[in-house]
Amino acid sequence: MPGTILITGCNRGIGLEMTRQFAADGWQVVATCRNPSAAWELSELAEAHNNIEIHGLDVTDYAQMAELAKDLKGRSLDVLLSNAGYYGPKGVGLDSVDVEAWRKVLEANTIAPYKLVETFYPLMANGHYKVVGILSSKVGSISDNGSGGGYIYRSSKTAVNQVAKSLSIDLAEQGIKVLALHPGWVKTEMGGPNALISVQESVAGLKKLLLEADEAHSGHFYNYDGSTIPW
Repeated sequence: MPGTILITGCNRGIGLEMTRQFAADGWQVVATCRNPSAAWELSELAEAHNNIEIHGLDVTDYAQMAELAKDLKGRSLDVLLSNAGYYGPKGVGLDSVDVEAWRKVLEANTIAPYKLVETFYPLMANGHYKVVGILSSKVGSISDNGSGGGYIYRSSKTAVNQVAKSLSIDLAEQGIKVLALHPGWVKTEMGGPNALISVQESVAGLKKLLLEADEAHSGHFYNYDGSTIPW
């Protein structure tokens, strides 16, 4: 049954494809990105689908986030997807950590997803699905870390997994399910051309997880194919 979904980071990659697939299924898509005027692929998609609305949102601008929530007041959200993120500098190992860059990544990948849920979960009260998806990464799994390094990005995703877990507990009484999701190694601008799966395959799997989630799934960390990832 189609509903309404709010997605962040819709100008490219997973967010853009998520917008495409949900819109094709008849959902009302509230698609956000930092600079809509430069998001030409998203704009073209919205021109072809009257069920896509585009809103400007920098997820680290919490005043702007609050304004968007005011604009959507009275609306009902079924699914909230925190997709926007920031990788930061690559190749970060011991003795090469930029502390200011680390703070920037933590802001975008850990604090912003929390603020997104804090801001928009009241709109999910009358939703049918009541599902929050937070895009994480397998590199945030402590159990899976066998190579070290990657201090900045790894830690931001490990931390957001803890955020997802706490949210799943705090929102349970309201019937809201919260999932931490790994999209796989995807052929996007972030994943690069050597990645293993297409963005279409990743999003199809993530979409299935979001729409089939129940209370038993809440508070867990899933790969796009439905398998559980250890914390």
